[in-house]
Amino acid sequence: MNIVLVEPEIPPNTGNVARLCAATNSALHLIEPLGFGLDDRRLKRAGMDYWRHVQWHRWKSWEAFVKQLPADARLWLIESNGPMIYSHAKFLAGDFLVFGRETAGLPRSLLEQNRGRWLRIPMSNPVSRSLNLSNCVALVLFEALRQQGFGKTGNSG
Repeated sequence: MNIVLVEPEIPPNTGNVARLCAATNSALHLIEPLGFGLDDRRLKRAGMDYWRHVQWHRWKSWEAFVKQLPADARLWLIESNGPMIYSHAKFLAGDFLVFGRETAGLPRSLLEQNRGRWLRIPMSNPVSRSLNLSNCVALVLFEALRQQGFGKTGNSG
């Protein structure tokens, strides 16, 4: 799987996502601008010593990222108010799970252009605006991996 963080702002969230990627053999794609430096101690602390086990890429912009995608790449955009609950999607190995900035989410125009792949995580309490970014990534990533049998050859716990 591929995890895409578009303009992440909070270093510990990105560090925690890097740990998830290391544990699941998922690639991490960071789309600039980043709200922190890659040498930020909070980023390193949250990612612990897992960074060396993460296949990660840094992209100058969304356009640069999209330009290098294979023609058959499947992007799933995870953002509130999506028309489909994430667990109803049919994920395939190699899919890209796309998450936006902690404070602003993904651009509305991008969501509208990809309405058929716009997913939401349901929340029962209307007072809760959102979940932590790394929690969202974990929920959707592990559902995608569950659908694929957790890699069948890896350590599935």
